[in-house]
Amino acid sequence: MTISYNWLCDYLPVKPTPEELSTILTRIGLEVESLEKFEAVKGSLAGLVIGEVLTAEKHPNADKLRLTTVNIGAGEPLHIVCGAPNVAVGQKVVVAPIGTIIYPAGGEPLTMKKAKIRGEESQGMICAEDEIGLGNSHDGIMVLAASLQPGTPASEVFKPAQDYIFEIGLTPNRMDAMSHIGVAKDVCAFLNNIEHTHKYQVQLPAIEALPQAATPLAISVTIENTDACPRYSGISITGVQVAPSPEWLKAKLTAIGVRPINNIVDITNFVLHETGQPLHAFDAAAVQGNAIVVKSLPQDTPFVTLDEKERKLDATDLMICNGAGEGMCIAGVFGGLHSGVSDTTQNIFLESAFFNAGVIRTTSFRHGLRTDAAVRFEKGVDISNVVFALQRAAALICEIGGGKVASAIIDVYPSVKRKTEVTTTYSYIRKLSGSNYPENKILNILRSLGFDVLSESAEGFTVSVPFSKPDISLPADLVEEVMRIDGLDNIEIPSKVAISPALAAQPDAESIKEKIASYLAGNGFNEIFTNSITNSKYYTPEVLEYTVKMINSLTVELDIMRPSMLETGLESIAHNLNRKNEDLLFFEFGKTYRILEKGYGENNHLALYLTGKQTAETWMHKSSPVDFYFLKGFVINILRQLGYTQLTWAESTAPGLQPSWEIKIKNQVVVTLGGVVPTKLKQFDIRQPVWYATFNWDKILGLLQKSDNFYKEIPRFPAVRRDLALILDKQVKFAAVEAAARNVKSGLLQQVNLFDVFESEKLGHQKKSYAVSFTFQDPQKTLTDKEIDGVMDKLIKTFETQLQAEIRK
Repeated sequence: MTISYNWLCDYLPVKPTPEELSTILTRIGLEVESLEKFEAVKGSLAGLVIGEVLTAEKHPNADKLRLTTVNIGAGEPLHIVCGAPNVAVGQKVVVAPIGTIIYPAGGEPLTMKKAKIRGEESQGMICAEDEIGLGNSHDGIMVLAASLQPGTPASEVFKPAQDYIFEIGLTPNRMDAMSHIGVAKDVCAFLNNIEHTHKYQVQLPAIEALPQAATPLAISVTIENTDACPRYSGISITGVQVAPSPEWLKAKLTAIGVRPINNIVDITNFVLHETGQPLHAFDAAAVQGNAIVVKSLPQDTPFVTLDEKERKLDATDLMICNGAGEGMCIAGVFGGLHSGVSDTTQNIFLESAFFNAGVIRTTSFRHGLRTDAAVRFEKGVDISNVVFALQRAAALICEIGGGKVASAIIDVYPSVKRKTEVTTTYSYIRKLSGSNYPENKILNILRSLGFDVLSESAEGFTVSVPFSKPDISLPADLVEEVMRIDGLDNIEIPSKVAISPALAAQPDAESIKEKIASYLAGNGFNEIFTNSITNSKYYTPEVLEYTVKMINSLTVELDIMRPSMLETGLESIAHNLNRKNEDLLFFEFGKTYRILEKGYGENNHLALYLTGKQTAETWMHKSSPVDFYFLKGFVINILRQLGYTQLTWAESTAPGLQPSWEIKIKNQVVVTLGGVVPTKLKQFDIRQPVWYATFNWDKILGLLQKSDNFYKEIPRFPAVRRDLALILDKQVKFAAVEAAARNVKSGLLQQVNLFDVFESEKLGHQKKSYAVSFTFQDPQKTLTDKEIDGVMDKLIKTFETQLQAEIRK
């Protein structure tokens, strides 16, 4: 939000300095992000003076130059070489003496120095308007009024506008501060609180009687959709002369970054930034049937807006139509090409209305029209301010544009809105704020902000909320108002903080998440955060059937909620690869979304993305590329960090992965991992392998034991290892060997590990050998050979019957 210091001071009973005002605004919650000086003319003509040309003779060494002497009101006349064809004796001119910095309209600043031009000394410059930033003409020097006195500062003659501009970081709930008068109200409330008074009041512009037109121009107003438009006001003004705005109006708009257009449009913009109420002026000639109808038009009705683009209307778009049913304006958003004010406009119908915030926001985003008016309507304007803003704009149009009022004010307000009432207690305000506010201070602040105290007692009070603060509906909102007007920096910080220790619920999801994140970061991974809104083009029609689609997407590329973590992670990988960052270990905690039979589903995930080399290459060893087993190691270690050791592996057919594996715990799939298929990589223009794992974080947390303590006492009795060499069919995976071993269900078997794989034609056609170690341990005693041999015999029998294994002797 941009606020002009000069403009704001027009409504304040006192005039703090820009620095003081900056401090006040920040203290009351309107944080000033920047304070910059504004100059309508760069440099504000500092150092330039009015001079009188005393002599003007031909330069002896140049046909197009003149030698002049110029009186600047002090000391000896200056000798200046001038190349302007129109310089003449007796002229009053703008002079830049030696040492003056000038700011040309289209160039860099220039400091005047003593110079010799074709052998003749020059002690400054007689200026053209483009040379000092007053215009773009370079036809000759500026010739001023003969009555001006030499030595007069040029800044006193031209009075270039100067201002200070505040850039306020406005929070979304503060629509009441989206205008200069709104900010002024807060400043006055702060000053009243400082001095414990009510003498500081906003100085609102006076609305005087308006000149009446001899011939009336009556235009009726009908609201067909009162939900979308609860209030609509308007007035007819005839005899308007559309012309450039006066300098004071141009200066105010330019200072806050609004481009002046013409006096009528500029007045509506001025009142918008003054009061916060958007207005719109229609050319009365476009109001066919002398009637305004506020309604919606049929789906896909074409409408040409002011930017000369044809748009297809939605059936929910609210339109301002004429008596013939033709759209003239998208209500609260953007005007139409054929109904706006032009240079030939003589009569206008001026609109001031209150539109439903949700309707305006939906229409604004649908058509990509983020106008100042739409932004204010979608945050909520003051419904009680509609007529005042209309009167203010009408008065300015009559004053500046020469118009005359040709109708009474039309105010269609079918259902008068009631003010919100809030009841609270003094003890609640003190408790929530942490400050012991006196009762009179609380009420003084609220009254200064426009709240009406309906009732009060020793314990508390009830207030009605001004329409300018639609976000206030709870007692906590009143506490915020009191705290910020008293000054957020006045909140005392206690020397002690009393807390009641509480046991966190187990398992502690946040601490577990932090533990795993720390483990991955400590092993070279970088955490990423990707957008949960993504592009539907990444997915197949089968996936899109259960995908959550955005009803009002910001862009075509962001139109669905992601059904998988893979694609958004690949976007991040592609972004890094395109910048030659090729060795990547990423992890991300995020959510996926899908449509269920009833409603929507939302699931938490941990995703790993690996590509490139495992580690940086050094003089001691070369680095190898990441592969499935490198990924598998991290997946197993993460699960071990969480206390999971009994894992079941199975091949799967996950979309976008090949090979693809699932890890189950208690028959629930908790991890899917594998290599990303080339077709998926091609979507993101990735030309190197990528390995991916996704943890179903919700299931993992649900299966965790109710304690995060996974430590065990070191066994007092030794473990025993036995090895077997199994000759198996090449198609048999080690996962099948491990699963068969677990099926023996021996409490002594602790670990099963594959430590060698051997293939040879000597083993037989399509055969291979697995060397597998088995670790046995009993926490209560030392194991005997007989006990171990008994388990080994069961294992061998299981391998022979289930896997058709041959035991190598």
